[in-house]
Amino acid sequence: MFNALIVEKDEDGKTSASVQKIGEDRLPEGEVTVAVEYSTVNYKDGLCIGPGGGLVRNYPHVPGIDFAGTVEASSDDRYAAGDKVVLTGWRVGEAYWGGYSQKARVKADMLVPLPDGLDTRQAMAVGTAGFTAMLAVMALEDHGIKDGPVLVTGAAGGVGSVATAILANLGHDVAAVTGRPETADYLTSLGATQIVARDELNETTKRPLEAETWGGCVDAVGGEMLARLLGQMKYGASVSAVGLAGGAGLPATVIPFLLRGVNLLGIDSVMQPYDNRLRAWQRIAKDLPMDKLEAMVQPATLSDLPALGKDILKGQVKGRVVVDVNA
Repeated sequence: MFNALIVEKDEDGKTSASVQKIGEDRLPEGEVTVAVEYSTVNYKDGLCIGPGGGLVRNYPHVPGIDFAGTVEASSDDRYAAGDKVVLTGWRVGEAYWGGYSQKARVKADMLVPLPDGLDTRQAMAVGTAGFTAMLAVMALEDHGIKDGPVLVTGAAGGVGSVATAILANLGHDVAAVTGRPETADYLTSLGATQIVARDELNETTKRPLEAETWGGCVDAVGGEMLARLLGQMKYGASVSAVGLAGGAGLPATVIPFLLRGVNLLGIDSVMQPYDNRLRAWQRIAKDLPMDKLEAMVQPATLSDLPALGKDILKGQVKGRVVVDVNA
């Protein structure tokens, strides 16, 4: 028997989450059984711990879209008992049981080997948020980051924190956007050289183009802010779009794309091909300063998750939550 966070739904459609003891016979089918060591908390996790957000198909359910741990058993030749592995995406924790459990069973295709230079705790300090941030930075690099500050919106959140630290470590000036003035010192400690108040970018403008300001952007907000900053990008600069905390609508014009050659790059971390996953994790191990990563970490246990799920949906979680599932 082992501990898992089980989300259940009653006849009235109300969900509740609690830590319960279950057996391996409850785990879904899959080629690899993993002794989970750490997981983390993302916005999707908050939805799946709570009302589901349309992501959870069946109850009872074990959320947790990320986990890292040690292979216990494998019927796939790529993995053997004792191997350290990481999982992000593939709708694990949404459509399939996830990482808020001391054991997980998944398809071998969903895993990647833990990269050299990272332990399982550090991998979950990175998690989907950090993995997405690295994908976003790689996309900007592939299209060429222009001179000038690189803007990071939602900078105090999980994706934004890691993106800020990586970009600063790579030598870029980082302008960090936040609606929480109290996070300014935190963002500066990650390497941000400029703090931009959210209100400065949070309103649409009738002007399709403004002064060319930003050499690139990792945007975790979307909505009106994304529409506004598109008109502030330098000629040929790119925006990696990774989130929609500010809404799914995009009240913009095509003018920045046509007159300044701006690129809007969509970043998906869920269904990324295996080779690009490996590339991103190897870059994380090389380009994300571990001391900066540690500064982002908020430790948690399985029993903390119901409250943390609510907090992250309210935008009240800073940095990266690392869940020790065995604590």
